[in-house]
Amino acid sequence: MLSPESAAVVRATLPAIGGALDEITTRFYGTMLADQPELLDGLFNRGNQASGEQRQALAGSIAGFATALLADPDTRPDALLARIAHKHAALGVTEDQYTIVHKYLCHAIGDVLGEAVTSEVAAAWDEVYWLMAGALIAREARLYQEARVDPRKPWRQWTVVERREETPDVVSFLLRPADGGPLPAARAGQYVSVRVLMPDGIHQTRQYTLSSAPGDRLRRITVKRVGSVADAPEGEVSNQLHRDVRAGAELTLSAPFGDVVLDDADTPLVLVSAGIGCTPMVAMLEHLAATGSARPVHVLHADLTAADHALCAETLRLVDQLADSRTEFWYERDTAEEAGSRVGLMDLAGLDLPADADVYLCGSLPFMRAVRTQLLQTGIPARSIRYEVFGPDLWLADAEGNRNSSGAPAIASGCEWRATTPRNQTETVVR
Repeated sequence: MLSPESAAVVRATLPAIGGALDEITTRFYGTMLADQPELLDGLFNRGNQASGEQRQALAGSIAGFATALLADPDTRPDALLARIAHKHAALGVTEDQYTIVHKYLCHAIGDVLGEAVTSEVAAAWDEVYWLMAGALIAREARLYQEARVDPRKPWRQWTVVERREETPDVVSFLLRPADGGPLPAARAGQYVSVRVLMPDGIHQTRQYTLSSAPGDRLRRITVKRVGSVADAPEGEVSNQLHRDVRAGAELTLSAPFGDVVLDDADTPLVLVSAGIGCTPMVAMLEHLAATGSARPVHVLHADLTAADHALCAETLRLVDQLADSRTEFWYERDTAEEAGSRVGLMDLAGLDLPADADVYLCGSLPFMRAVRTQLLQTGIPARSIRYEVFGPDLWLADAEGNRNSSGAPAIASGCEWRATTPRNQTETVVR
């Protein structure tokens, strides 16, 4: 609970601190990583550091949490905290690292705002920080316990059993534990972190969806090679995986985490994706087929061309195994319609989507924004639309329903969005 005294100070200073958050987080990351360069070895994505997306996500999270506390000092923004906690658990974040972050964040606030940070202001924002940190530490401890993971040793070696070329830019890796032990528990829609040693000796970590149902023999991840776009460099981890990893190699993986998972309800499902955002949807379809689900399922997917549509044949095979399911595909650059597909951007006009459906949405930020608007126009309420992103989540939710129960924007930590990405594609390394 935020004390009344601190709430008054935070409310008065939130505009000033919020307006300076980009400068504060820039100073924070620069100083912390200069003093503690070991944190770049596997914990922080240096591509997101270079683009500024990581600091924007941190700034959004702080502002979102503070706003939620002001709206109701007795509650916590569950959607925000859950997304961050799952991401942290997939990276092996430990409790002591919150003390390091606190030290450098407080110094950055003081450096940027100077004499405006009185002892009362510092104490109030300290309270906000430790309320957020404490809530995350508790959630992450539960996640580690449930996954039977020691956060000091979060990694496990997996052997690549098979490499499958899905499209010219997408490859799947079928994996089994190198130690021969049992597979960790997982749910359809979850992701794992993959920790890769780069040529310069620094480890980098990326999240990839488990693109198959959580069975008991093998696991699969499907990786899109991220090319350079405008001034943004190519994705260093995805390109190294495409270039170097073959059957027989070993990969270092975390346990599965992620809060956007398929539930066990019997309501209709609408699975909406673009580009490599199809991966969690295929995992969900495989789970539905394996369990003999009778749920009505609409599978909607958009891509650049039919040749770019990864896991398309598998999607159609799984849909055929379900009792009540259908597909709609859109291909942006195809000059002639493929069988059962449409040409152009995804357009939901004329589709008979059930108003009581649970919707799962995954794709680039422009795509998700456009499709979410269309879904709301069809009568599907915002509370029924769940979305997944990868990397720092820069989707600052609008005021129309995509907010958590305490009124704060549903800002989360979870895709490396590129401004030049077409609406039907996802240019990110997708889980």
